[in-house]
Amino acid sequence: MRMTILIVDDEKTIRWSLGEGLRNAGFEILEAASGEEGLQLFTDKTPDCVLLDMRLPGIDGMEVLRRMRTENNDVPVIVMTAYGEVDKAVESMKLGAYDFVTKPFMIEKMKVTIEHALTTVNLRSQLRTLERSRDDWAANFVGKSPAMQDVFRVVRKIGQSKATTVLITGESGTGKELVARAIHESSSCDGPFVEINCGALPEPLLESELFGHEKGAFTDAKTRKRGLVEVAEAGTLFLDEIGEMGLTLQTRLLRLIENKTFRRVGGVEDLDVRTRIVAATNRDLEKAIEEGAFRKDLYYRLKVIPIALPSLRERLGDVPLIANYFIDHYNRELNKNVSKLSPEVTSVLQGYSWPGNVRELKNVIERAMLLEADEEILPQHLPVELVTPNTQVVKQRASFLDENFKPTSLKVMEYFFITKTLEATNGNKSQAAKLLGISRQTLREKLKGFEGTQVGAGAARVAEPTSVVDL
Repeated sequence: MRMTILIVDDEKTIRWSLGEGLRNAGFEILEAASGEEGLQLFTDKTPDCVLLDMRLPGIDGMEVLRRMRTENNDVPVIVMTAYGEVDKAVESMKLGAYDFVTKPFMIEKMKVTIEHALTTVNLRSQLRTLERSRDDWAANFVGKSPAMQDVFRVVRKIGQSKATTVLITGESGTGKELVARAIHESSSCDGPFVEINCGALPEPLLESELFGHEKGAFTDAKTRKRGLVEVAEAGTLFLDEIGEMGLTLQTRLLRLIENKTFRRVGGVEDLDVRTRIVAATNRDLEKAIEEGAFRKDLYYRLKVIPIALPSLRERLGDVPLIANYFIDHYNRELNKNVSKLSPEVTSVLQGYSWPGNVRELKNVIERAMLLEADEEILPQHLPVELVTPNTQVVKQRASFLDENFKPTSLKVMEYFFITKTLEATNGNKSQAAKLLGISRQTLREKLKGFEGTQVGAGAARVAEPTSVVDL
């Protein structure tokens, strides 16, 4: 895209000569003969650079500069002033002008000044973007639990350090790649973030992908290829599922970490590299070492800075926060307007064990928002495995026999067992019947038999829950 230059000068010959010279240099040109016209074009067109004369009819150049700086402080303004008016030029610099040139001037000098101004603005923009990315990496992390707050602190410290190896452990779906990216984004490294799944490729192909190869190294190696280790120079190489890497390749990786050098497959030359290596696994590497499947020395080289991610069931208090984060995400992506989780859904989500961790929760929210158009996520929008509690959960929640309760009859025992199972299933008769191993009709009959009766001496009378869901 061609850069646009706005020339504000009441002298037509100046506008023409500047315009012609700058058009030939590849710029688009806007012209204004007064301060008012210049301000209007500045507002309507947002040029990339302004050439502003100080002596203008109506609003003078100094006032035009003030208004331009107030409206958009990112567009560089180069002041044009007559010889002998250096004091005014200096004052304009204090107001925010990028530079000034005195008339008469050479068009080549003006081109150089413009190029410098545009380059400076571009670098400032890139710096702001970089600073925002380094400050905002934590926006993708959601969690107030102590375990996650510890992870945030470690990531910040790694980003500020010169650590070259990090080992992230945790169950599948806990966000290991997200942590690896956060380490990269919070760092001052200049290179890219490069990732590879070590379990997705056979070892010979993985070796070539990581270290590259020379022409003729093997049958299909018709050209030289740079490996991901080279691609990630001065950046971060993320080795996901490091526990799946074979022993031979582990040896090569250990040499890379220790010596900061490597050779391409089929090569004879050692190449230097400056790459941070972040590895991740859901395997127990210490057990893998005992089984002879993982090198102990590599394990300890990778584990210089360990990060252990908690499972989602270990931080159930974070579940509503994470769910609402995904609701916001999919509202934008799917153009939906879901506002919240219902209280019942919040309870269900916090009572589930989440074997798939955060990834499973993300999928649950995405599914609910794809298939439903309601403003609130309700229990019927959830997968059946979430709303049907497993037997173990019911046993834990339905611990109705306290140490002071002495059942006086089988009917009393049956009464308490049925009513507490209904409480554990939030009054859902179908689920309760399934867990009790009886039909829904049998459950109905037993409940009818309890109505208005006093079951056994000393037994507390517990009425059928009023919130029974008749499914």
